[in-house]
Amino acid sequence: MEPISFRTPLALLVVSLGLIAAAWWWLGEPIRLARAPIDPAAKLECVSYAPFRGEQTPLVATTEIPPEQIAEDLAQLAKISKCVRTYSIENGLDRVPALAAKVGLKVIQGIWLGNNRLKNLAQINVAVGLAKQNPDTIIALVVGNEVLLRGEMTAADLAANIRLVKSQVTVPVTYADVWEYWLRNREVYDAVDFVTIHILPYWEDFPIRARNAAAHVDAIRKQVAVAFPAKEILIGETGWPSAGRMREGALPSRANQARVVSEILAMAKREKFRVNLIEAYDQPWKRELEGTVGGNWGLIDAVGRKLKYPPGEPVSNYPLWKIQMGAGMGLCVLVFMVAMLTLRRKPWKPRWTSWIAVAVSATSAGILLGVAADKLCYESYGFGNSLRWGLLLAAGILSPLLGANALMSGRALPTFVELMGPRPGRTGSALSVMLGITLLVTTLIAAETALGFVFDPRYRDFPFAALTMAVAPYWALAWLNRPLTGSRPIAEQVFAGLLVISAIYIGFNEGPKNWQSLWTCVVYAMLGITLWRARAAQIPG
Repeated sequence: MEPISFRTPLALLVVSLGLIAAAWWWLGEPIRLARAPIDPAAKLECVSYAPFRGEQTPLVATTEIPPEQIAEDLAQLAKISKCVRTYSIENGLDRVPALAAKVGLKVIQGIWLGNNRLKNLAQINVAVGLAKQNPDTIIALVVGNEVLLRGEMTAADLAANIRLVKSQVTVPVTYADVWEYWLRNREVYDAVDFVTIHILPYWEDFPIRARNAAAHVDAIRKQVAVAFPAKEILIGETGWPSAGRMREGALPSRANQARVVSEILAMAKREKFRVNLIEAYDQPWKRELEGTVGGNWGLIDAVGRKLKYPPGEPVSNYPLWKIQMGAGMGLCVLVFMVAMLTLRRKPWKPRWTSWIAVAVSATSAGILLGVAADKLCYESYGFGNSLRWGLLLAAGILSPLLGANALMSGRALPTFVELMGPRPGRTGSALSVMLGITLLVTTLIAAETALGFVFDPRYRDFPFAALTMAVAPYWALAWLNRPLTGSRPIAEQVFAGLLVISAIYIGFNEGPKNWQSLWTCVVYAMLGITLWRARAAQIPG
């Protein structure tokens, strides 16, 4: 028997490893900013503060933050900021002014208003008392936060509450809302001492790219200043998320967050206006309401309580890129090893296209493994999300390995009937069963996420990395090892139609600027076509 030559796969392996290394060098390359987001020589004017860590959440009424925890946070924040802004007096936050005074921090004290009048009055009474008890610490009261945006109060009722507070305190009183709602409710202007606007370029109706975010903030500030010329304009919230889904061309990332924050702060210093950044710490609990992006606006991470951007250090979207590159290279080598070992057990000369398919699967998996693992860490909030993304990543790792074996063995993708149908028609190969299970898991998660993007897309993350890892080998098998005869299974037809139609709709709905969406839609379509090409009859293994 003619010996098997491994010159082709070894050459392809070298190319694959080179591509993985080049991709990760590009992904992990740090950038240096003209101004550090956190400058020890120039403290922040103010930063939004919420003390919640880990499983702590204000959505549970009984949550009470220990004063020691708040004191620890404020001691850290005093090193980088002159002031903190709070939003409520509940959950132990009424202790903030007294604790802030001990470390030299000023406080913009928030009063949370809603549609419950009795609760509103209770909040007002406590906050007024705090202002009287801490006259040297509390520098302003914010009566309500985005209550008009939420539609929980009329402008007239809001103005009445503001005047009620003003009649009892000597510190300036304001209201905070998205800038558009100030322009729509001008009567509130007469009641406040200064105007507090929120400008969040990422969340605009027409999202702003990171490179244009600072200019957008400045333009909106000037527009509001023209509308309300007689009073100071405080930017009460602005910033950028470090993780989460794209909105059109607005991409959350570590580098983009650092860039936007540094440019806004430089502009504020240059043009001499006050700005409060949102926010001090990442808030995991917000992910329950706003998805991944909602919990990642902090300058300091939630777990280790460490600055995301230490002064003087360059910023990288993937600070652990060398480890991620190494893991990807390891997976790539393993995929090629599986293919070579399979060929030794079944010594036949495979088509060169089979080796190309193995190389493509190994390379894509090697590049995307680190990205998918990173997304798993950021996007897995709660048991359900952890299970879903964990299963998809597992499928993404196993698929190239099992796919390499199938490509070298000449086996096709098993159909769902062969996996779960009547016993006489089931596949007898353990490796085929494993490959079929990964395909089933991938298909179910792809269908669930696709429907989510169709009916409720706003806070959902695009699973492009792990999904691509899983689908690439299936796609190769569908084209290279497809049975020539056999009927098209009904289940595969249904899923194929759902995925392709969803991909078309999502692509149009998200727009051409959202590359995360376009990438995910392409992979949905690839999986749909793969399933459409399935045939019930299989090539014998």
